[in-house]
Amino acid sequence: MIDKLAWVYLKEGRLLCVRSHNKSLFYLPGGKRDPGESDQEALCREVDEELSVALVPKTLAPAGLFEAQADGKPEGTLVRLTCYGGDYSGTLAPASEIAELAWLGWDDLPRCSVAARLVMASLKEQGLLAD
Repeated sequence: MIDKLAWVYLKEGRLLCVRSHNKSLFYLPGGKRDPGESDQEALCREVDEELSVALVPKTLAPAGLFEAQADGKPEGTLVRLTCYGGDYSGTLAPASEIAELAWLGWDDLPRCSVAARLVMASLKEQGLLAD
């Protein structure tokens, strides 16, 4: 099991997703905890590293737990996304391993990782994700 934190951020019904260099699929911003980090600390660090913005810790709220086949890993290797929504300050810009950021809707589902698709399906069910 690959345990990751993910930031769920919507704007005008579209979900902020990122793509790493040399990868084709988009996923949610975030990553793994370093030893001793809380969920909030790890998510804030990862989002800053990937998108050059600061999450506002007091606005972070649980947005779901999702498990799916991990992309690019052997069959049966799962990724668990512990998702949080929340606000940020700064200007979004790809950094570190991130090649591209995109605002994706339901029609973009084929461009996303399996785990991101689960998050998008949940948002769609809630009426939060645009087509």
